Amino acid sequence: MVLIESHHTDERQQQEATKVTPSSSKTMSDSAASSNVSGGDPASDGFETASERDISENEEDDYAHDQQPPEQKCPDSYQDALNDEELKEKALAQANDAKMEGNKLFGNGQYEEALLQYEIALEVTAEMPTSVEIRSICHSNRAVCFLKLGKYEETIKECTKALELNPSYIKALVRRGEAHEKLQHFEEAIADMKKILELDPSNDQARKSIRRLEPLAAEKREKMKEEMIGKLKELGNSVLGRFGMSVDNFKAVKDPNTGSYSISFQQ
Repeated sequence: MVLIESHHTDERQQQEATKVTPSSSKTMSDSAASSNVSGGDPASDGFETASERDISENEEDDYAHDQQPPEQKCPDSYQDALNDEELKEKALAQANDAKMEGNKLFGNGQYEEALLQYEIALEVTAEMPTSVEIRSICHSNRAVCFLKLGKYEETIKECTKALELNPSYIKALVRRGEAHEKLQHFEEAIADMKKILELDPSNDQARKSIRRLEPLAAEKREKMKEEMIGKLKELGNSVLGRFGMSVDNFKAVKDPNTGSYSISFQQ
């Protein structure tokens, strides 16, 4: 005999299978609520995502940048002063290089080439109050180049420029004195040697030069006096000749007591 379970038994099993316990329902409800609080993304489990972290850091950086004090800039006048000082230093360095090159060329006897280098040094330091020393040296060095080339007038000009910058520049005085002597400007050469003695009383070379130049200067004065008398005679004869006379008809006699002259007429 076959026993068949009743229909009520099947229904009871189905009800037990589909029954939901209160605790299970509460757990599901809490999970859904948690999912809603976290923004509807149950995968996050309450941790911030990478994109959220990047946004947060960027916002903090922007805030920190906004809070930084404005950049302090140097005043234009101060910056300009720094730039001017740098330019002056570069100009002085360039001038010194040119001077050194000129000295090298002078040592090799290349006087014309040396003159150009000294001129470059003078050009780059033009109107620079701090370049007085190097400018006076370059003028003096140009003077000795002209002295070697036999251009004595140019030597005198360059020495004078050097002395305008540095009145106590003894080398410039020596070189100008030499150029004056070459041109037989003995009085001017003596004046330069005397100036050297004022600056350096122990300079024996200047003292010897004065002793040597003074007789030359006196001789030149006598020659100039004779030349002047000769010209005056020519002028007098041109006038007296119209009357049949000449200056030879007049004789000057010096009084030894007073030093004055008396003029007497002779046929």
